[in-house]
Amino acid sequence: MSKIMVVEDDASLREIYSIRVAAEGYEVVSAGDGEEALAIAVREKPDLILSDIMMPKISGFDMLDILRSTPETAQIKVVMMTALSADDQRQRGERLGADRYLVKSQVGIEDVINVIHEVLGDKAVSEAAPQPNEAAPQPAEATTIPQPAEAIPQSAETPIPNPAAPQITAPAQSFASNPQVDYGQPTNPAQ
Repeated sequence: MSKIMVVEDDASLREIYSIRVAAEGYEVVSAGDGEEALAIAVREKPDLILSDIMMPKISGFDMLDILRSTPETAQIKVVMMTALSADDQRQRGERLGADRYLVKSQVGIEDVINVIHEVLGDKAVSEAAPQPNEAAPQPAEATTIPQPAEAIPQSAETPIPNPAAPQITAPAQSFASNPQVDYGQPTNPAQ
């Protein structure tokens, strides 16, 4: 079983990725910043590190640089995942030795899982997709398409308004015709 380290300073994202990676059968360790990740990497020797870039203490880029220059961690596969989408940032990640560089806004969690499998070489990405000779799974039930309001039969007990038809309402009473309200001059409490 391969060991994956998830490095993410956002605790919610770290937990989401860790749970999903564990669901694939991987052993998961995690870290909240680059400094903690370096210590864990030396101790745990993960097969792959999935890491954010913008983190406190040590950034993902600096962490990657230190990993690659340390003999005990130089061969660990690293997938960088970040909000930084500029080409110069991607090139920096590649120069430092990232195995993949993913932009968070451009990938979903299943894409991340497919990249982990691909980088580790433990499962082909195409295995998840139906092969040309395989039939695609069919839905269990047919779905009902809602009909426009005028096509729905109306009962006398529960009339359904037709938004296309003009609405006729009774004229509102004028203010003066309501005998329960005194519309006289405003009173001044100081008098």
